[in-house]
Amino acid sequence: METVHSDWGDWLPRAVADADPDGLALWYLGCNGFVLKSSSGTTLFIDPYLGTGDPPRTVRMIPVPFDPADVEEADAVLATHEHTDHVHGPSAGPILAAHDASFYGPDASIDVVREEGWLDEWDVEPGQLERVSEDDAMRIGDLTVRVEPANDPDAAHPVSYVVEHQSGTFFHGGDARPGAFEDIGEQYDVDLGVLAFGSVGMIPDKETREPKRTKWYNDENMLVEAAQEVGMDTLVPTHWDMWKGLTADPTALVDHVRSFDHPSNLKIVEIGDRLDV
Repeated sequence: METVHSDWGDWLPRAVADADPDGLALWYLGCNGFVLKSSSGTTLFIDPYLGTGDPPRTVRMIPVPFDPADVEEADAVLATHEHTDHVHGPSAGPILAAHDASFYGPDASIDVVREEGWLDEWDVEPGQLERVSEDDAMRIGDLTVRVEPANDPDAAHPVSYVVEHQSGTFFHGGDARPGAFEDIGEQYDVDLGVLAFGSVGMIPDKETREPKRTKWYNDENMLVEAAQEVGMDTLVPTHWDMWKGLTADPTALVDHVRSFDHPSNLKIVEIGDRLDV
């Protein structure tokens, strides 16, 4: 069984457990992961990934922020799509098992959970798995989570999530590019949203292992276009910190956003940082 090890100790899970937010608090886990905690204590993980990649093809460039065994509270884990840095048994399995939390994901993500044997490896019960699709809505504690479309050509079935709380609305776009978020901008008033920002690099091909020119996630212009579609007030770029050879400079976005109505704010965060909605 693959296990997770962190050199950071348990300070981040303790910070989440000790927090008493007035509204909705979020902590960035690196890659595209977040943990959310509401004023009533409802705690959600979205795309938590505590793995180190698949060297030499994908090499993690940031710390593993915690061991899943140190998580003190969790009501649900949400997956935006089926890629291993979004659906990772050693990261999510122990959280689901220890807290009887529900796992929400589209069909391709649920397929990965079953194919990788989470039910046996981490004693996850079948009833904890909840398949979602676009236009679904879930009530989790004092949070309403709405499932929306996503345009991610690299994924079999991607979705995005809108999380509504009385204090505001949070949007997680997964690794999606622009092209599927117009309806979200029309239906919701998104206070804070996250979108994947990346670059181009020479990455070993999955099959041949030969270096191949590879582009993952949004470039500067695509990211702003997607943020405009969502109509978000504050944009948080993610994923730029993760993979060797494909890291990006989020400060480059400053000039790209300043002439547009949305996003009106750009917030650059590092692993372990807290945001409030």
